[in-house]
Formats: sequence, structure tokens, C-alpha cells
Amino acid sequence: MLISSDEEPHNYEEPIMHSSWIQAMKEELEALEENKTWSVTKLPPGKIAIGCRWVYKIKHKADSPVE
Repeated sequence: MLISSDEEPHNYEEPIMHSSWIQAMKEELEALEENKTWSVTKLPPGKIAIGCRWVYKIKHKADSPVE
């Protein structure tokens, strides 16, 4: 469990318990959809999809507060 806002999650189970991380994930997915970054399609026979995962990082402004 996260103790402070300066700790980054190490797995998916940690951030889904915190509304600020859930909101950040929703905003990221919305940005990907708006930018048409990807589309869902059927794979050709014999092909395997590329995997993906969430990477949780806290962005800081130049003067150190969380962005």
C-alpha cells in the first residue's frame, strides 16, 4: 500500500486502491484513444500480439512539486 504521494507503485494492485492513480490511468487511456494511438483488430493466423503493461512514475516539475 502506498504511504505517501511520493511513492511509486510496484504492481497493478497498489494503484487501483487509490483514486488519484485510477484517475491518471483513465486520463492516459483517454489520451491514447483521442490520438488514435492504436486500434483493436483481429490478428492474422499464426501471429501473436505484443504485450504491454502499466509503468507507474510520478512526474515532478523543475521546482520539485508533483506535476
